[in-house]
Amino acid sequence: MAVVGVGVDIVDIERFTRSLRRTPGLSVRLLTPAEAELPPESRAGRFAAKEALAKALGAPAGLAWTDVEVVREASGQPRLHWTGTVAAEAERQGVTSCHVTISHDGGVATAMVVLER
Repeated sequence: MAVVGVGVDIVDIERFTRSLRRTPGLSVRLLTPAEAELPPESRAGRFAAKEALAKALGAPAGLAWTDVEVVREASGQPRLHWTGTVAAEAERQGVTSCHVTISHDGGVATAMVVLER
């Protein structure tokens, strides 16, 4: 397998939470309904994973944030489930495998994504 892209992002949890409170429509644009119900650190981690994915794809214009959702495997491991604009871009780039990790500590959430073909 060849690496298509690598992305990493870090989000200040409190700042992200304040932004969601201050701008009510932001949550609808950035998070799926299931993600929006999670605790603040989990919401920030999921947004970091979406940002990391966008970077791994080369940050193409037109990706919809809600076309990717962070879900958990039975083991607890995160997995990215994508549809729509994100699925189309991943297919265009030949992505066949995605690895994601998310962590939060010290008031920040961080995520890393590696895409392979």
